[in-house]
Amino acid sequence: EANAAIETCSVQDALRLHGNDGWVFVDVRDAAEIAKEGRIAGASHASRGLLEFRIDPGSPMHDPVFASGKCFVFYCGTGGRSALATHRAAEMGLGKVVSLAGGFSAWKSAGGPVEG
Repeated sequence: EANAAIETCSVQDALRLHGNDGWVFVDVRDAAEIAKEGRIAGASHASRGLLEFRIDPGSPMHDPVFASGKCFVFYCGTGGRSALATHRAAEMGLGKVVSLAGGFSAWKSAGGPVEG
């Protein structure tokens, strides 16, 4: 259901957006996954389980990146959690949000820059 309600971007489009100051990549995987596999270079982190708290400006866990007025590319391992995160972020009024089709796996396969 979430996939039908959100915008996704291909890994090729994401590679073009990467490094653009108007876009923020957000990793919604758990910290243990990031520690084991790395993440997209320069990406912010907001695990799917805490995403609403990180987005909500009234939350003590709010991350100011979500008040930046920028556009967001959410990603996870293969695209499932990021679809849910994108849907929820849009419901919360975050603005322009997209989910990376294929997630971090597709990013790595395409040779996208990784850190950690």
